[in-house]
Amino acid sequence: MTLAVATQKPNLLGLDRKAMQTFFADLGEKPYRAEQLLKWIHFNGVTDFNQMTNISKVLRQKLTEQAMIATPEILHEKAASDGTYKWLLRLADGNVIETVFIPEKTRGTLCISSQVGCILNCDFCSTGKQGFSRNLTTAEIMSQLWIAVRQLSQTNGLHDHAVTNVVMMGMGEPLLNLDNVIPALHLMLDDFAYGLSKRRVTVSTSGVIPAMQQLRDQTDVALAVSLHAPNNALRNHLVPINKKYPLEELMAVCRDYFIDDNRRSITMEYVMLANVNDTPQHAKELIKVLNGVRAKVNLIPFNPFPNTDYQRSDADTILIFRDILMKSGLNTTIRRTRGDDIDAACGQLVGQVRDRTRRKERHLKAQAKKVVGDSV
Repeated sequence: MTLAVATQKPNLLGLDRKAMQTFFADLGEKPYRAEQLLKWIHFNGVTDFNQMTNISKVLRQKLTEQAMIATPEILHEKAASDGTYKWLLRLADGNVIETVFIPEKTRGTLCISSQVGCILNCDFCSTGKQGFSRNLTTAEIMSQLWIAVRQLSQTNGLHDHAVTNVVMMGMGEPLLNLDNVIPALHLMLDDFAYGLSKRRVTVSTSGVIPAMQQLRDQTDVALAVSLHAPNNALRNHLVPINKKYPLEELMAVCRDYFIDDNRRSITMEYVMLANVNDTPQHAKELIKVLNGVRAKVNLIPFNPFPNTDYQRSDADTILIFRDILMKSGLNTTIRRTRGDDIDAACGQLVGQVRDRTRRKERHLKAQAKKVVGDSV
């Protein structure tokens, strides 16, 4: 069944173990039924209650009448030349989201969306320019993992564990949808669902400070921060949420985030924009900003998209930037660009958003005015 089928029945795909136990308690059933359903849905990939053979016929009929297991419609699947996959998934309301799988020798990483579009308006991100429609439900978040596991198993063999890592780095700001993201994280870690390690599930945020503290209190997954600038003036422009939660406050939270485990660090994501944030001086500022923070820096070559004013820093500039950080003792890597030939690279996910913010419309009008002005 797909989410295109309108119904008021609860979608069991979005219930973590605690919520599933509550659901069965309301039906007058024992708590162990929750574990049975989790295993059938997430581990075995079964969506038809009648195929759940260790459940009584009476209960199967009751589930059929009172619940559903529904996923979005797969509109399109693309494979890049480097093996990256991208799925376009249509939700019940007609919005379309994108999910990306990145295979590597030792792991397979699934990049999951948390919102339809993005409420934030980061200047260098294609997703942000599409505007914002709404938060995804827990079921819609989990359906991305469910679909990827099933589709990749069809390609490589059932239960081949192609997905070893999940990153909440797709469309949207996960920490502005915590009510739905937290149960999804619980399911990713649950041994009766996907059994992923807490170190193999990463949530990325632009720095929503109150929600960062809530995330830390409710789950123990890895954290990445979309930093992208070493001072407030530049970050206010690139990542506008910095105006509300400036670097000083953000770094204070980061210093204490894994205070009880000195083996863990936060990944600082830093997109490399030519002549914007990529000079040696910017690197030296970044070193000062990260002083006292257990962090590793991931330099991300900018991935172009239509109507952007930014360009990617050249390879030599990125290497110089990396070496300055490394000499200071900061563990620094350069992210390899993957899937850019199918617009699946970082910052390129757009989907088809019913934009309630009208941001896309304003962006296109501004670009049109610029083109006219340049031609005069």
